[in-house]
Amino acid sequence: MNRRSVTCFRCCLVIFAVVSALFVSGPALFFKFKKGLKWKGASACAPCVCGCAPAQSLFQIVPGLANLTITDCGKDDPDLKEEMEKHVVDLLSEELKLQEIIGEEHTQHMNVTLGEAKRLASQYQGEAEKCIIATQTCEGARERAEVLITKEKKLTSMWELRTRQLGWEGE
Repeated sequence: MNRRSVTCFRCCLVIFAVVSALFVSGPALFFKFKKGLKWKGASACAPCVCGCAPAQSLFQIVPGLANLTITDCGKDDPDLKEEMEKHVVDLLSEELKLQEIIGEEHTQHMNVTLGEAKRLASQYQGEAEKCIIATQTCEGARERAEVLITKEKKLTSMWELRTRQLGWEGE
């Protein structure tokens, strides 16, 4: 690169850095500058007057929320009323019983799945043993066939030798 292009590149880089810095810090500086200036035409507003009731706390609005029990809740529904009258200990023991039932169902499902897996593994093992026996049988038959072919070749070469000795010249 020549000197002029390097200088141009540096100038572009400096301009980019300045623009980036203004972009990042510009809004903050603008609002700070704007806040510091007093507009001559602007006057301070009088506070708004509204007829709102004084603020109330949530416990004043819903008094039963403080102790998390509302006495009228569920008085018409017998099932809900029975549930609301249960104590925490009863609720926790019921939850534990439900968790125990879910655990037993999960265990039963896992046992069934394990039994199915064992059955399939046994079935596949039986099929594999059949294949092994069939392969061994084929190997034994192949070995016997090799022995018979070897014997047949020896017998053929012996007869060919005899015929040549008797005057046969071959094809």
